[in-house]
Amino acid sequence: MARKVRDRELGDRASRAKLKPRGKPYWRTLDQGVHIGYRKNPTAGGKWVGRVYQKGAAAPYLTHTLPGVADDKADADNKTVFSFYQAQDQVRAWAAEQHHGVPAAGPTVSGAIDKYEADLGVRGGDAGNVRRVRKHLPAALLGRAVVELQADELRSWRDGLTKSLASATVNRVITVLAAALNHLADLDQRVAANRPSWRSGLKAIAGATRRHHVILPNAAVAKLVETAAEFGDDFHRLVWVEAETGARYSQVVKLAVKDLQDRRGPPRLQMPRSKKGRGEKLISHVSTPITTALAAELRRAAGGRPPTEPLLLHGGEPWKAAQHLQMFSRLVKAAGLDATITSYSLRHSSICRQLLSGVPTRIVAVNHDTSTVMLERVYSAHIGDHADALTRAALLDVSAAAAELTVIEGRQ
Repeated sequence: MARKVRDRELGDRASRAKLKPRGKPYWRTLDQGVHIGYRKNPTAGGKWVGRVYQKGAAAPYLTHTLPGVADDKADADNKTVFSFYQAQDQVRAWAAEQHHGVPAAGPTVSGAIDKYEADLGVRGGDAGNVRRVRKHLPAALLGRAVVELQADELRSWRDGLTKSLASATVNRVITVLAAALNHLADLDQRVAANRPSWRSGLKAIAGATRRHHVILPNAAVAKLVETAAEFGDDFHRLVWVEAETGARYSQVVKLAVKDLQDRRGPPRLQMPRSKKGRGEKLISHVSTPITTALAAELRRAAGGRPPTEPLLLHGGEPWKAAQHLQMFSRLVKAAGLDATITSYSLRHSSICRQLLSGVPTRIVAVNHDTSTVMLERVYSAHIGDHADALTRAALLDVSAAAAELTVIEGRQ
């Protein structure tokens, strides 16, 4: 079932009663190119109206007045009297018919996205990317039956996104859509038969680089941590933990007081694992070494708070999603560094620091809650430098070996 849109003016009869009667409907966006409208009629009850955008047509919009009336004067029954939310289903169904001529055969792309978003909610995943996909999908694709998807139409949509979005952003959008379609295919064999369509049509754009793939030298990382203190202790601790551990923001803000282990042995954090990737992660936390200086600062901040409370706070409250972004941008400016640096640069820098220090790739992957495959894909150049350094240290120096042999023979 498609995701419902909420609206303060149209959502209930009390709110609609305050609207002034007028000839033009009160429009609200349902999906890209699809709108629902309400035309007020004080005597007979309002009417719901649908509207779809027609690219290239003489009239840009096609409108349709739904049968029945709005539930202004009677309770909705979804037969002749429709609520705002019931009318949304009617508009979406009508919009799908306009694009395809017949109702969609089987689950639609919109339905696949809804199921995937619900699954992410159960698994505690981030649904933000799903909302981004829905924002960029036109009504024609949202209402398209998944079994009828064609590679060329998906490829055309993907290529069209590059006109307004960076290639790396397009790759993130199409990756989430592919994940939603694969999730539905895992549940429905009819859909699974059409996997080749999106595997071909949603291939990633080659050569796209992500803005936050910035590797910082140790001095720049230290400068960021030092300058963060000027923005308050809470932000300073957050940046310090990100810099030392290389963990994602979403992981760091989930740390609890009990995750700081500094009573016995070298200090460490039991870092919560992310919800990224497919499948269930059997290990919920990863033991991550930290310096004694950071451990002392975190212990001071923890005070005597209960073990289950958040370790890192912002003004006495838990950090919220993306709450650090604007602060980090100001931090980069205050530190006099390149504006392209983001908090994710601390993660990339941590990974490369460990690789170039000789830490085995598998251990680097575990430390950063990722896979060796992902490391090889994103950090191949740095892994090459790492492999070169290790191999060079083991090269045979023939002249040195000959000198050693001469010494050995001379002793006989």
